[in-house]
Order: sequence, then C-alpha cells, then structure tokens
Amino acid sequence: MRIGITGDTHADTAALRQVVKLAPPVECWLHTGDHAEDAAVLGKLTGLEVTKVLGNCDRNPNLANIDEIIVIEGFKIWLTHGHRYMGHTRLSELVWWAKQLEVDIVVYGHTHIPMFEYHGEKLLINPGSPSRPRGGSKPSFAVLTLKKGEEPKLEFIELPQKEKVYTGLFR
Repeated sequence: MRIGITGDTHADTAALRQVVKLAPPVECWLHTGDHAEDAAVLGKLTGLEVTKVLGNCDRNPNLANIDEIIVIEGFKIWLTHGHRYMGHTRLSELVWWAKQLEVDIVVYGHTHIPMFEYHGEKLLINPGSPSRPRGGSKPSFAVLTLKKGEEPKLEFIELPQKEKVYTGLFR
C-alpha cells in the first residue's frame, strides 16, 4: 500500500496542488497538522481518504484529534504533529512515547524538516513541509510504501522552489 504524507501546509493551496500534481498513485493520505483544514482540500483534490491531526497552529479543536493510531498492512502507525511530545528537537521523547503506545512507525510534523530514521525498532518519519521548509530543506512531501512482512520504504518528493519576488525600488 502506498500512502501519501504531508503536513505543515499552512493554508498554502498552491503548494497542495503541487503535491497532488507530483504525487505518484497512492491509496490514502496522512496530514501531520498545522492547518488541518488543508486535509479537506487534499481530499477534494484527490478523492482519497485523508487522516489528519491537529498541529500547534490549528485553532479549531473540532477539526481533528491530537493523535491518531492506525494500522496499515500490519504496521501500527502513530500520526501526530509532535509539538506536545518533542518541542522542536527532542526526538527521544517521540521514541519514548512510541514505545509506550507500542507503535511501529511515528509519522509527525512540526519541524518542517524531512526525516526517515530508525531509533531502535521505531521508525520516525517527517515529510517536511511543502510550503514552509526549514533547516535548509526544500519544500517536500513523502510517499510511504508498506507491505506486510517487508521493510517500509519511503520516498521524499521535492516541490519546485518558488521564485522570490522582490518589490520596491532598487538603487
């Protein structure tokens, strides 16, 4: 099963359209929060189910849950924005929670930096941000391929860089 993963979209519809345009065929999407309402836009653009969570920039608590745990192809996945568990940098806390929740994979956002890393038996995935990349990364999203009994595979897909537009007088 192929799963599209995005988040930290911050109401950038143009970036979401680019994500949809560049994405290979997937069966569903995960949205890591920060403008969880963008998940509805993603669902309309793709016609696919989108599982979403709230991020620290989401103001309407009725839009989504803080966390979701789903099972796909035998893998137990914890979808979270991450801000409640790690601040900006403490991945060890996410790993600790993953152990408590007995999940195989943590899909999170918040840092806006793409990552695919094993911490012991726990796989941590961050798709980056298609609209506001940080840490020298490029605008991105991810596609996770899961097949029961096989190692998860992840592909990061970068969006074309937006050209900076300068306005005002130049001397």
